[in-house]
Amino acid sequence: MTTKLTDPTLADVRVAAASVADPEFGLSVDDLGLIYDVTIEGSAVSVAMTLTSVYCPAGEVILDGVRAAVAAVRGVTSVDVKLVWEPQWTPEMVSARGREQLGWCDA
Repeated sequence: MTTKLTDPTLADVRVAAASVADPEFGLSVDDLGLIYDVTIEGSAVSVAMTLTSVYCPAGEVILDGVRAAVAAVRGVTSVDVKLVWEPQWTPEMVSARGREQLGWCDA
């Protein structure tokens, strides 16, 4: 019996990427608004993302975490994580859930 791998879904890839937290903020890269684009072509996934700062000391850890999390998604055979700086990240990109976790919301 042969099992055919299914191509990864955008939802599965986004959930996997969102499992990676920025160690300084303690928030997922998704809640921080660091994931700009996810492209899937068959079993190949490309993620365009940024960091909160060019000088982010945890940058490589975060990028490697996203790469590993996406690579673990069923059906993914290759992952390309592209670090981009446009648009520049701003605190306004943090999700409502992230803002609440950081205490940035008015009660």
